Amino acid sequence: MKVLLADDHPLFREGVKPVLHKLDPQLQIIEAIDYPSAFSAMHQAGEVDLALIDLTMPGMSGVEGVIRFRAAFPDIPLVVLSASEQAEDIHRLLAAGALGYITKSSPSEVILGALRLVLAGGVYLPLSLLNHPNGGIEPDPSRPAPLTSRQVQVLRELVKGQSNKQIATALHVTEGTVKIHLAAIFRILKVNNRTEAVLVAQKMGLNETA
Repeated sequence: MKVLLADDHPLFREGVKPVLHKLDPQLQIIEAIDYPSAFSAMHQAGEVDLALIDLTMPGMSGVEGVIRFRAAFPDIPLVVLSASEQAEDIHRLLAAGALGYITKSSPSEVILGALRLVLAGGVYLPLSLLNHPNGGIEPDPSRPAPLTSRQVQVLRELVKGQSNKQIATALHVTEGTVKIHLAAIFRILKVNNRTEAVLVAQKMGLNETA
């Protein structure tokens, strides 16, 4: 698994790295210190599975940065890290396309759980927002979450009958990363196992010759 970690505070980056490695022992972390270096790192890194971006970094405003990042990399799950716990900030960033908003005061287990939720196809909202009047955001069941390009690749391999190990080899990722993508695919497609996922994939036209 490959993760972008963009934050202009070196101590924070070092502090969050052990948490990120719990997602996948073979995790590769790509660091950036501002928006320009984050965009440059993304273009050079190739396939990235998750992006964590500080709200207030040099280069551009937080909302503008998220909007531009989502426009440039629409398939990459984006989570905002911030010291702000203001509901207005959280709403603005989620509206701009972030799939999660994690306050920097959160315990490591909360950060880890939030990232796992986003990687599984969910949206993470901090408890402070959920408890705020009219703070929650209700999902629209008529607009299911789309699969990312990497999830489509995993699903195509699944249709071929490939095992997790074979998928990992074909896509040059770890088996742990494949398991995370499969969990997200099952959640998004609303299926319970590989067989059901393959049936849905075939209906979508994602067969092995596609």
